[in-house]
Amino acid sequence: MFIKSYCHIKNNAILLNGELIFKGQQEHSFKEFIKLAYKDLETDYSKFFKMDNLSKLAFLGADVLLKQENVEPENEENIALVFSNNASSLDTDRKYQKSIEDNNNFYPSPAVFVYTLPNICMGEISIKHKLYSENSFFIFENFNPEYLYAYSEGLIKENKAEKVLCGWVNVDKEEYTAFLYLVTKEKGIMPHTIKEINSRF
Repeated sequence: MFIKSYCHIKNNAILLNGELIFKGQQEHSFKEFIKLAYKDLETDYSKFFKMDNLSKLAFLGADVLLKQENVEPENEENIALVFSNNASSLDTDRKYQKSIEDNNNFYPSPAVFVYTLPNICMGEISIKHKLYSENSFFIFENFNPEYLYAYSEGLIKENKAEKVLCGWVNVDKEEYTAFLYLVTKEKGIMPHTIKEINSRF
């Protein structure tokens, strides 16, 4: 197996295979940064601005990689999604809690409630790119390359997917990081090993 490509989003910057493709200003909030990146990278998805922060982060990282691989929605792709983080959907959960904690002003928002599950971000990616393969979202205390390695290798070897887009996507207030990579049988930029995954993270 090989890692075909990988993407980082952190510190107001987006890197593809280690090369900077977008840089925001240091003073930008996450909301400002992700909006500017969306426009600069010509991401086309009308629902993007309705998403929570975790979904925006995961969606943009996946979009960068899938564009790199020329994945087109009209061509059905057998790509599984395997994501992980340590905060689940906590960033959105806080917003939802605020919307219900005032008994005199009790208006829980369905638009916020939709995103109180961490795997919703994979649903948005699947809809945009028409992916019908398996997807899983795991919660670990820390980045767990051993588990991601074993799980993605298993999916491909058992013919449950031809490729696996996996990694770490975490948002907690203004702290955010995404590290996504595409695993495939095709010749890639590096072998798919725990050591390589760790070194890129």
